[in-house]
Amino acid sequence: MNILVTGSGGQLGSEFRALESRYPGHRFFFFGRADLDIRDEAALRRVMTECRPDVVLNCAAFTSVDEAENNSGEAFALNRDAPGRLAGVTRDAGALLVHFSTYYVFDGKGHTPYRESDAVSPSGIYALSKYEGEQRVRSQGGSYTIIRTGWLYSRFGRNFVKTMLKLGAEKEVLDVISDRVGSPAYAGGLAASVMRFVDSTETERSYADVWHYADRGVCSWYDLAAAVMRLANLSCRVRPVDGSSFPTKGPRPWYSVMDSSAIENAWNLDIPHWHDALETMLRSC
Repeated sequence: MNILVTGSGGQLGSEFRALESRYPGHRFFFFGRADLDIRDEAALRRVMTECRPDVVLNCAAFTSVDEAENNSGEAFALNRDAPGRLAGVTRDAGALLVHFSTYYVFDGKGHTPYRESDAVSPSGIYALSKYEGEQRVRSQGGSYTIIRTGWLYSRFGRNFVKTMLKLGAEKEVLDVISDRVGSPAYAGGLAASVMRFVDSTETERSYADVWHYADRGVCSWYDLAAAVMRLANLSCRVRPVDGSSFPTKGPRPWYSVMDSSAIENAWNLDIPHWHDALETMLRSC
């Protein structure tokens, strides 16, 4: 099976690259931002012709929530328009598209874990661009799987956990938001779960579905930071503060807990608790 990965220089794309050696029966093609502009349909069609993928894993995205408010054109180009073009090109190639979206499609005003069937209500440019990207993927009529995730972290790239490790080694006290809660997702675990699905997929079948993926359990940013310090044996003291202490240009959901039971049952996964997944990631650093 030929597997094409876009956005291969980011957290999730790098985790797929790290798994390549475990799947010698597949042929992987990795394209970072400098290698492939997913906004360019001609470039996409050329890559499809050259690689002849059975599966396309789209990890490319505009991910800065605050910067999206300042640069809405670029956010919509990468998060809405490009996935739509990619879905059309993937459809024409007869391949399956796995597209990654976000819990930001919900407004964060809920009180129970978000399920795939819950009504969306995106707030802010980033959220709206990602939701409209989902809609563009659906509208192309090809085979696709959309996976919504969030609080993503990895040993690769820039993310909250790596920032806490850096600051924890430099500071004695660190203020971290305690009134925003969610479900972290270790990108290494997500990538492994997707590869398990891809490895068992009959590419002739038609897929059109949306899933939620996050590690089990619930925590605040404060809880996650405190766990990082404890597991990494850092002496930095983490102090809980309200989200108002860190104003942002782009809106953040205060509640972003995801219900992953559907994908866990359908894909026969055993998703770990977020604390166990964090420990696994820190051991790999």
